[in-house]
Amino acid sequence: MRTIFSASLLSVALLALPGAAWAADKGSADEAVAMVKKAVALIKADKAKAFAAISDTANKEYHDRDLYVYVYDLNGIALAHGNNPKIVGKNLMALADSNGKLMIKEMADLAKSPAGKGWVDFKWPNPVTKAVENKSGYIERVDDMMVGSGIYK
Repeated sequence: MRTIFSASLLSVALLALPGAAWAADKGSADEAVAMVKKAVALIKADKAKAFAAISDTANKEYHDRDLYVYVYDLNGIALAHGNNPKIVGKNLMALADSNGKLMIKEMADLAKSPAGKGWVDFKWPNPVTKAVENKSGYIERVDDMMVGSGIYK
């Protein structure tokens, strides 16, 4: 009986390991907020250097697993993007997720609010898994821009 119990306990523990490993491969909310704050500080110090660093997909300071930074002006124009630098200069205010949610517009509205920062939920392709997943994007307003990063759930 003791052997069966031990084997069952070991099986449950082994089944939990892939989930724990996958969770470690995903960025956390605290890590996303910290990445945004680091980007905000660099933008305030040297905007051109910050935009180049954020859009450089090889730069590990602004790209970590499924975390990356993006910067839009308050009209929805991409100024820097860590996952897709090709969209820089494009107005994405009307961009909708797979449920039709206008997430850039919602982020801009949040940035323009008195709080000037917070979370927006939407669906977006995960750069690691390539699957469309639930995502929460955290943004902070800096002057006439919003700086964000997000976590996949």
